[in-house]
Amino acid sequence: MSTINFSYDPEWLDTLSAPFMTNAFIAGLCIALAAGVMGYFTIARRSTFAAHALAHIGLPGATGAVLLGLPVSLGMGVFALGGALVIGALGKRVSEREIATGTVLAFATGLGLFFARLSSSASQQMQSILFGSILTITTGQIIGFAVFDVLLLALLAIIYRPLLFSSLDEQVAQAKGVPIGLMNVAFMAIMAGVITIAVPAVGTLLIFALVITPAATANILAGSPFKAMVIASVLCLVSIWAGLVLSAMFPAPPSFIIVMLSTLFWAIAKAVETMRK
Repeated sequence: MSTINFSYDPEWLDTLSAPFMTNAFIAGLCIALAAGVMGYFTIARRSTFAAHALAHIGLPGATGAVLLGLPVSLGMGVFALGGALVIGALGKRVSEREIATGTVLAFATGLGLFFARLSSSASQQMQSILFGSILTITTGQIIGFAVFDVLLLALLAIIYRPLLFSSLDEQVAQAKGVPIGLMNVAFMAIMAGVITIAVPAVGTLLIFALVITPAATANILAGSPFKAMVIASVLCLVSIWAGLVLSAMFPAPPSFIIVMLSTLFWAIAKAVETMRK
């Protein structure tokens, strides 16, 4: 019978000062900002399934990029954006979005597995795509993350009010002249970008823990949309940075610890909320 040994690395401070760790911390900051802001809108628009599905829709793009010798993030971003536009265009209502999301998700997952079978290198990349590899993020990727964050904040500054209005009360927003269809497509397109930059941290299977869980925790703690976005970003950042530190101290996959911390914060918030009620 095998046993599990939990070891402690006394040289963990040296590990934290390594260049790859610096890249991971900076990438975590970029990811937390984008995931925290858009996580609130995802819950408000009842699109958590769509957000989770976009990560899997990007799977064939990632494996296909490996086949063509292109960057994995590029292939994932293209497929995630394509799937987001299809879902946003076909799913104007919540019920329609669920059907469109499930259909696109099933096709994309099958296509991703097909691409993976065509190349041994694509099969080898599957684990990092599914579970993340934040410690391998490069300087070039960080620059891309930072550019995306700037574009995200600039776009939200323009569409914040109609996007928030349509997220909180779609029927009233439509009656007031808000272009619901355009907001749906814009939201899904932005989410595709957020998923693309967040997947390297925790992978497609665990993306829920960065985009949805911190925002759900923030909704318990905050009374306004802006405060919820700020708290969600902070919780996401704490989960990532603390996960990196703990993974250096007690050697373990960073994605597991990040997800564990994010879930723990949510559980504590729910427990406190329950006791107050």
